[in-house]
Amino acid sequence: MDAVVTTFSPRPAIETVREAPPRPSREEAEAAVRTLIRWAGDDPAREGLLDTPKRVVKAYEELFRGYGEDAQAVLAKVFEDVGGYDDMVVVKDIPFHSHCEHHMVPFVGTAHIGYYPAEGVVGLSKLARVVDAFARRLQTQETMTAQIVGAIDDALKPRGVAVIIEAEHMCMSMRGVQKQGASTVTTQFTGVFRDDPAEQARFIAMVRGFR
Repeated sequence: MDAVVTTFSPRPAIETVREAPPRPSREEAEAAVRTLIRWAGDDPAREGLLDTPKRVVKAYEELFRGYGEDAQAVLAKVFEDVGGYDDMVVVKDIPFHSHCEHHMVPFVGTAHIGYYPAEGVVGLSKLARVVDAFARRLQTQETMTAQIVGAIDDALKPRGVAVIIEAEHMCMSMRGVQKQGASTVTTQFTGVFRDDPAEQARFIAMVRGFR
């Protein structure tokens, strides 16, 4: 049976905004990759590695594009005409991949999001885009969970937000203790989900059921 590590977080953390240092040039980034290749014990001038620095830098632009995405802008369009619907909205099994900020190796999993509308709803695909906006950065799973909740809470002003994230961390399965299959689960609830355990249970049942 796979090991499961569960982290419960009572309220969303406020994301601290720090001014980023000047971004290195592409040439500097490629030179850094060549240095790492040498550190690993190989020759960056070897035929198979000649174009690797360019490929790595290009891949980083995609893997870490979340730094250039604004979650609030993604959620800016709210639909107020919902035909009287006031029950829970759930989007589950949103796949994502991110990178651990401690070792810069991937962690991969799924996010489940639920909220109770108050002033309107947002396009369902936007919730998946919010997950990506925060996942495609150097992250911890705990911080990412809080950031997703905070962004939805701020943009929609719902009666409550619920998020569950499940992921396998390569920093735990590929290195260190090397425990393949261990799953980390983080949760965060606001509003009615935090105040009413029955609403938490209903959300979890909707995520776990109807598969």
